[in-house]
Amino acid sequence: MSTALIVALDVPNANQIPDVVKQLPDSVSFYKVGLELYTAAGPAALTFLKDAGKKVFLDLKLHDIPRTVARAVTSASNLGVDILTVHACGGRAMLEAAAEASKNQLDIVAVTVLTSLDQTDLETIGVKRELRDHILALGKLAVESGLQGLVCSPLETRSFRAELGSDPILITPGIRPAGAAAGDQKRIATPTMAAADGSSYIVVGRPILEASDPGLAAEQIIAELQATETVA
Repeated sequence: MSTALIVALDVPNANQIPDVVKQLPDSVSFYKVGLELYTAAGPAALTFLKDAGKKVFLDLKLHDIPRTVARAVTSASNLGVDILTVHACGGRAMLEAAAEASKNQLDIVAVTVLTSLDQTDLETIGVKRELRDHILALGKLAVESGLQGLVCSPLETRSFRAELGSDPILITPGIRPAGAAAGDQKRIATPTMAAADGSSYIVVGRPILEASDPGLAAEQIIAELQATETVA
C-alpha cells in the first residue's frame, strides 16, 4: 500500500496559494484547504489549485442536520473538490446523507476525534469511554454509513486498518518529521511511522511551509514515503 503527501495550505488568504505551490515540486499534487483559508476566501481558495491541475482536500469537518450537510456536499462536488471531511459525531443519518449526496463524485471522509484532544479533554466534554474505544466506534459508524474513509491520528491508523481492512481511505494529520516541533498536536508521528501503519495520505503543513526551503522539505518527505513503500 502506497502513501501520498497532502500539503496543508495553512495560509490566511488565497493570494498566497500560488507562491506556495510554485515553491513545491510538481510531485506534490494534493493540497488541503482548511477552515481558516476557506472562511477567508471561500471557493476562490480552490480556483488556482484546480486550474493548476491539483487535487483538493477540503477540510471543513461538516457537522449539521442531514439536509444541510447533503447540500454542502453537493456544493463541494460542483466546485471540483476531491475529498471532503464531515464530523462522525453528526450521527448515522447525517453521515448517510453525506454519502448519498456525494454520488461518487468525491470522497467523503469522517473526522472522529481531533488530534488536539486527549483522554482528559474527552472527559471534560462528557465522553466517558476510553479515547481509543470512542475513536474506533465513530470510525466504524462512518464506514458503515457509506463514507469512503476516515481522518485519524497516527496512533489509530494501525487499529483502523486491522478493524476495517485495506479499502477505506485513511488520512493522517499530526505528522511531524523527526526533530520538528509538535505544535498544538498531541497525537503525532513521523511520515515513516504513518506509512508503515497503513495511512493512505499524510497531511503536512507547517514543517513544509515554514521550512527554509519548502521544496526540499516536501521532497524529503516524499522520498521518505517512497523508501517506506520499497521496504514494505
